[in-house]
Amino acid sequence: MASSAERSAITIGLSLAAAGGVVGMAGTHGLWLAMTGGVLTIAWLLLLNLLAARRPAVLPPAPVVAEERETILHRMLLDASPTPLLSVDGAAVRALNRAARRLFDTDDRVLPAPPPLLDGQSSHVRHAGRNWRADRVDVGARSVVALIDVESEERTAEARASAEMIQVLGHEMLNGLVPIVSLAECGIAAIETQDDDPMLLPEILTTLARRAEGLQRFTQAYRSLARLPPPMKQPVHLAELIDDLARLFASRWPEAALSVTVPPDLRAAVDRDQLNQAIWALLQNGVEAAGGTKPEVALVVGCRDGALTIDISDNGPGIPAEQATAIFRPFATTKATGTGIGLTLARQIARGHGGTLDLLAAAPATFRLRLPGGEMSGVGG
Repeated sequence: MASSAERSAITIGLSLAAAGGVVGMAGTHGLWLAMTGGVLTIAWLLLLNLLAARRPAVLPPAPVVAEERETILHRMLLDASPTPLLSVDGAAVRALNRAARRLFDTDDRVLPAPPPLLDGQSSHVRHAGRNWRADRVDVGARSVVALIDVESEERTAEARASAEMIQVLGHEMLNGLVPIVSLAECGIAAIETQDDDPMLLPEILTTLARRAEGLQRFTQAYRSLARLPPPMKQPVHLAELIDDLARLFASRWPEAALSVTVPPDLRAAVDRDQLNQAIWALLQNGVEAAGGTKPEVALVVGCRDGALTIDISDNGPGIPAEQATAIFRPFATTKATGTGIGLTLARQIARGHGGTLDLLAAAPATFRLRLPGGEMSGVGG
C-alpha cells in the first residue's frame, strides 16, 4: 500500500500532466485566457511539489525494542516495592523507586545525602525520625542500598515473641496444674475412704509438693524475665567483676575449667548486677552445653570501637543448625532440668543497655555480649 507521500506525488504529477494538456490545447485554438489559467495552475502545482520535497519525512514510530520493554518492567517492579531503594555512586545518591522518592521527597537525586549512606561500612541510617538498617549490595563501583525500617521489624518481632510467650505460658501452666488437681482429688478421696494404706497419703502429698514447686520455679523464672528493671548504669571495673565470677564459677563447678582473658584497665558504664547475671547465665549455659567429663569454658573480655565485648565459648559439640534460631526464645531448652530463660534473660539485659547478644559461631558455640560505653581507663586493678 502506497504511503501518503507517494500518493501526494502521484496526484501532483497527474495534475501537472492535465494542466500541461490544457495549456497546449488552449494555445492551439487561441484560447488565451484558458492558457493563462493553465500556466498559473502549473506554477501552483510546481510550488506544491517543491514544498513537499522540502518537508521532512515523517517516519512511523519505531517499535519498542525488547530491552526498553524490560527496562520499563523493571522500573514498574521497583516502584511496587514498599522498601526504599537507593543507588550510591561516589557522593551521588539517587532514589530508585517510589518508596525512596517519597521518603526523601525527591524525584531523582537525594540532597543532601545522609553521610551514613556514603559510608560503605555504615549499616544504619537515621532519617525522618526513624532508624533504618542499610542493606548494601555492591554492583561494580556503585552500591544499591535497601532501607529496612528497624522499628517496624522490632514491633513485628515483639508481637511474635509475645504470642509465642503466651502460648508457652498457657501450655506450661496447664501441664503443671492438671496433675496438681488430679493429685489433690486423689488425696481427698483417700481421706474420705479412710484407706488403710498408711503410705498412700504421704506419697500423694509428696508428689503434689514436687509438682507445685516445679510450677513455682517456672512462675518465678517468668517473673524475672518479664519484670527486668531498667539498668542503673555506673562505671564498673571489669577485671574485678570477672574475678568475682571466676571464684563463683570454681565453687559451683569444680570439675569444669574456666579460662579468662580481660584487660586490667577496662571499665564500662553498666548495671553491675544485671551484667553479672547475664554473664553468669552464659557461663552456666557453656558448662551445661559442654557436657563430658571435663567441661571447658573460655571468657574473653575486650573493647572494640568504644564498645565492651564479652565472648564466651565452650568445648561442647556445638549447636545444631535446626536449633540455632530458637536458642534465644523464652523457655526453649533442650536440657532436662533447664528453665529455658538463661539466654533470653541475657539478651534482654544486653538490649536494656542498648547492646546485643548474638551467636557468633555454632561449633564451637560462641556467644558475644556487646554493650556500648567500654573504655580503657589506664587504672590498674
